[in-house]
Amino acid sequence: MNTSTFDTLTAARDLEAAGVERGPAEAIAKAIREGQGELATGADIARLDSRLDVLHSRLDALGSRLNTLQWVVGIQSPITLATFGIVAAKLL
Repeated sequence: MNTSTFDTLTAARDLEAAGVERGPAEAIAKAIREGQGELATGADIARLDSRLDVLHSRLDALGSRLNTLQWVVGIQSPITLATFGIVAAKLL
């Protein structure tokens, strides 16, 4: 995730200079620093995009296989039924 550093001391001092009391300024700076640990970097997003591309390719391949299977089953079913019909007719 995010490897950049956030200077909480400078941020707290900037907040104090803007009129925020020391305690709340330090708490705000700390909250910002801790929240940054959860941010995704450009590299994180690129890795995720690459994985999604691979997944998309695999899903496309699976879709093609399913279409082929549907076609084969669609052709094979009438042939099977016709064969059973011929066998049944000869047995009766």
